[in-house]
Amino acid sequence: MPPKKKKIITVGVDEAGRGPVLGPLVMAALAVDAEGIQKLGWMGVKDSKLLSSQVREELFERIREVVHDFRVEMIEPDAIDLSLAESNLNWLEADTSARLVSEMKPDVIIVDCPSVNIESYRTYFLSKLPPNLKEKATLLMEHKADLNHIPVAAASIIAKVIRDRYIEHLKTEIGIDFGSGYMSDPKTQKFLKEHHEEYAHLFRRSWRSYQKVEEAKKQKSLGDF
Repeated sequence: MPPKKKKIITVGVDEAGRGPVLGPLVMAALAVDAEGIQKLGWMGVKDSKLLSSQVREELFERIREVVHDFRVEMIEPDAIDLSLAESNLNWLEADTSARLVSEMKPDVIIVDCPSVNIESYRTYFLSKLPPNLKEKATLLMEHKADLNHIPVAAASIIAKVIRDRYIEHLKTEIGIDFGSGYMSDPKTQKFLKEHHEEYAHLFRRSWRSYQKVEEAKKQKSLGDF
């Protein structure tokens, strides 16, 4: 009997919540073999931004049943602020995703690159991998990898659903509907303006939108004299 062919394990990496002023950044890394990638394709897995929230929720559990392994990390606003004081958001994503990938043993790593400079990001990401993984694995680093690669699309769905569930939990916990957490959302704008001090821990205080509200309040206070 011929030896079994070794399964090629691909890890896709993506995030949800990079841009909002409120709530966590969620990073997800999913490991899947060729058969699993085919199943994910049949299920209709694609970039989470192209799917409704209902479809993402339906796919969430099914994806978990198909993947070989997965890792998720939720980075809270205070950790984002601390990281940005010392580095930048791109390196925070690279550090986190490299750590998640290193906990698995992929043959192929596909990363949705957040930086305009792919080569610089690739070099930094590789520097964070253990030597044995760096030598063994093939690394694909692309813009819009969630559109082009099913493992990354699946990671984007997992990250998005986990972040959305957490945001809904926060709304229930404080009893205020603050919307999506993005500044394009009028509910988020109102919540930031009215509650930026009371719920400061929910906000990314290094974000310019948060700082502008704080500055406006200080100017108003000075005007009282």
